[in-house]
Amino acid sequence: MNIIAIIPARMGSSRYPGKPLALIHNVPMVGHVAFRTAMSKTLSSTWVATCDSIIEDYCKGAGLPCVMTGDHHVRCSTRTAEALLKIEAATGQRADIVVMVQGDEPMVRPEMIDAAVRPMLEDASINVVNLMAEMDTLEEFEDPNEVKVVVDRNNDALYFSREPIPSRKKGADRVPMRKQVCIIPFRRDYLLRFNEMEESPLEIYESVDMMRILEHGEKVRMVPTDCRSWSVDTPEDLARVSRLMDNDDLMQGYRK
Repeated sequence: MNIIAIIPARMGSSRYPGKPLALIHNVPMVGHVAFRTAMSKTLSSTWVATCDSIIEDYCKGAGLPCVMTGDHHVRCSTRTAEALLKIEAATGQRADIVVMVQGDEPMVRPEMIDAAVRPMLEDASINVVNLMAEMDTLEEFEDPNEVKVVVDRNNDALYFSREPIPSRKKGADRVPMRKQVCIIPFRRDYLLRFNEMEESPLEIYESVDMMRILEHGEKVRMVPTDCRSWSVDTPEDLARVSRLMDNDDLMQGYRK
């Protein structure tokens, strides 16, 4: 089975411009994501998808496969789909599963990739998977940069929001506090179909792509992970991640 990872990355982030090349222990963030993702033995190949020549230049120098895409993309999923088709044309190989790994997840681990893909290998009816992690603090739970998720008894998503869900306002001492971790495997054809679906109102209100799938009456399987992960949306996040990675065991495999 041909399972490829694609890491969409662009310099023009509205919240933190230039963050793909922001240094963490002297390695650009997109490098951390790509090197660590490629350690997964589940994957056939790992690619960075970008519209910025400065990111392409870094990838070439670091020996990371990179594909250039248009600069018109608003959604990571459409950049990933364009990259997918270009990779297939260049390699002559059709992908079966495409793992979209956000370029701001520098603490990604190969076992997270493996866990996210596993349900799709075991159940042909599952078209898309997201990882989810427990949050330890109310600060994280209330942070609008973290996408929260509630799930049913099968671990299929019921709802995503940047607001704290489920509500703690009814006096509950403790509620499940789970966040989306942006490692998202799609079946190849489903990724293309997802991008053809009409954007949904709740997707726009919540600014969460996965709401499109739920509003169209389809399922997103959520997979728990115990791996600690922080996305980088601000310079403060970058500083936090840098501290958390001080004794990281994977960096010695790629940091020069």
